Amino acid sequence: MAMQALPESTGTTRSSAPRRLGRPGRTGGPTKAAAARPRGRGFWKTVLGLVLTGLMLFPLYWMVNVSLTERSAIREASFYPRAFTLDNYRTVLGDQLPYLGTSVIIGLGTVVLTLIISAPAGYALGKLLTRGKRALSFLLIVAQMIPAVVMALGFYAVYTDLGVLDTLPGLILADSTIAVPFAVMLFSAFMSGIPKELLEAAQIDGASHTRTFFTVVLPLSRNAAVTVGLFAFLWAWSDFLFTSTLNRGGGDLRPITMGLYDYIGSQNQEWGQLMATAVLASIPTAVLLVVAQRFVAAGLTAGAVKD
Repeated sequence: MAMQALPESTGTTRSSAPRRLGRPGRTGGPTKAAAARPRGRGFWKTVLGLVLTGLMLFPLYWMVNVSLTERSAIREASFYPRAFTLDNYRTVLGDQLPYLGTSVIIGLGTVVLTLIISAPAGYALGKLLTRGKRALSFLLIVAQMIPAVVMALGFYAVYTDLGVLDTLPGLILADSTIAVPFAVMLFSAFMSGIPKELLEAAQIDGASHTRTFFTVVLPLSRNAAVTVGLFAFLWAWSDFLFTSTLNRGGGDLRPITMGLYDYIGSQNQEWGQLMATAVLASIPTAVLLVVAQRFVAAGLTAGAVKD
């Protein structure tokens, strides 16, 4: 009796196993509710991102709105230019073009000086030095912590003795002191990731460190160079502290950040022309960011992953 019952119970167990595995909702595939959760989370993340982006871009929209509004209708604070006009831009283009040209010269000069100093320094710090590398990197970080006000006061005292106040070379040199520490750290991080086999191959062919830098390292560092140049230009373009301290009486040689003061008086302010100047000053930086976006993304992530 027991011998006959054993196969029957075993067969029941085997036949019931496929039925349990075949029940809906217990398979390895995701259910409809589980598949809907990521979509719902993604939707709310998208909405939240759009809201935050709108809040951040609203000042820019308001700047454009005021620049297109007549002076008599600005105080109404309408969300769109009811009294539409282009007179503010006509006035600004006639008054601020010399200041825009000065800002371009200062920005390009800062880019050139920053690259000349920071590229060789980054190469030496990333590939040549074996001792003192951490100490130098720490000093570069400390240099970026010095307040710009302190540096401006020091530059003012030195420039007064040298007679270079209200000059473009003096302002280019001052703006470069802000960009160089960051540029050296970025170049060092990028160049340290270049395979040493490339440098050894160049040295076997008889190339010196200088020739290796110009023929091998520098062409490979294009993304880092574009990133450094862009940030240096943006810092020089938007600088106000050094400009107001070292180039306040430069006349037509003043940059655009000081040209804004032409529309700010003690009794009244020309808000339409002021905002139109701000819009024109924002266009070159926006174009540069769009054009160099992919180079900046590659340059900023340089050295983040080591093989």
